[in-house]
Amino acid sequence: MASRPLTLGFDRYRPIAHLSLPSPCPCLSFPSPHPLRPPPNLRLRLLLLSSRRNQRPRFIAAANEGSDAVVSEAEPRQQLRKRVLFGVGIGVGAGGVVMAGGWVFTAALAAAVFAGAREYFELVRSRGITAGMTPPPRFVSRACSVICALMPVLTLCGHMGVSMTSSAFIVAMALILQRGNPRFAQLSSTIFGLFYCGYLPCFWVKLRCGLAAPALNTKVGYTWPILLGGHAHWTVGLVATLISISSIIAADTCAFLGGKAFGQTPLTSLSPKKTLEGAAVGLGGCIITAIMLSKILSWPTSLLSASAFGVLNFIGSLFGDLIESMIKRDAGVKDSGSLIPGHGGILDRVDSYIFTGALAYSFVKTALPLFGV
Repeated sequence: MASRPLTLGFDRYRPIAHLSLPSPCPCLSFPSPHPLRPPPNLRLRLLLLSSRRNQRPRFIAAANEGSDAVVSEAEPRQQLRKRVLFGVGIGVGAGGVVMAGGWVFTAALAAAVFAGAREYFELVRSRGITAGMTPPPRFVSRACSVICALMPVLTLCGHMGVSMTSSAFIVAMALILQRGNPRFAQLSSTIFGLFYCGYLPCFWVKLRCGLAAPALNTKVGYTWPILLGGHAHWTVGLVATLISISSIIAADTCAFLGGKAFGQTPLTSLSPKKTLEGAAVGLGGCIITAIMLSKILSWPTSLLSASAFGVLNFIGSLFGDLIESMIKRDAGVKDSGSLIPGHGGILDRVDSYIFTGALAYSFVKTALPLFGV
């Protein structure tokens, strides 16, 4: 049975004694036992959505123009406005933190890591995952969140490897000595949480703060104010971090737009909305952004190196997104949390950056010197 639009007109000065809506089944009716007085200039258009037998019909009510009633179409607009406002605010704040570097960058990253670790261990303890495994105790989850937040600080102090190995050993001992019957699932999910939420983000500290060699060819540095550090402020780490983050943003944006416009072939079952066409557009946008910024910042100097850097950033962002989608799918949730209005949780926003920092740092530290760049 097709949907049947129904329009009801009301007199603003006459109460309604009884309202009955037609139904595909004669046994169903929707009376209004109390007199109602509608608002002025109100017209309702009710659309019957259900066409199955033995199923209660559902209706959507929409108000016409000039009515003071709340229109359901306004909610997506409000969500989009909220999403854009918070997105711009986060982007401006993150840009300032990246430019500041040092302890400002490390402290901001530690705060994000702590929030992301809390969300990860809540996902691990969700019903969708606990149905097939034993989650770690709550005190271990909280302790791991604190340990993950301390890892960027220890990395800035030069103790990145020690922090990971020591943390893994302490957590393993705590799980083994707990009351009850320790399970391997508890150990594996906890150690992966330390690696995923704590160890991998530390490479952004290594990239931004560890590569302190000045970018001599960057012309922007010569016009940079002395009070803000002058030319010495523009290091290889800062330039590489800016290019990497900008490339990830371009990849996500172009993949979304390309998927909306051309998407037909599903990329993977982990994320049904992702398509091969969208991924191809995202890859192109990522490479173009890396090349353009390399020309502006004069690093890296060769076109091939800039293209390879863009490809690497795209691969890291794509698989980081897919891994987080796999975790959420097993947990049975759409968003990792509700920390950021209009965006979901912190993991929903930074999933593309988790693996990319390690790949970018390895590329700059190992691959470029290997080829003499």
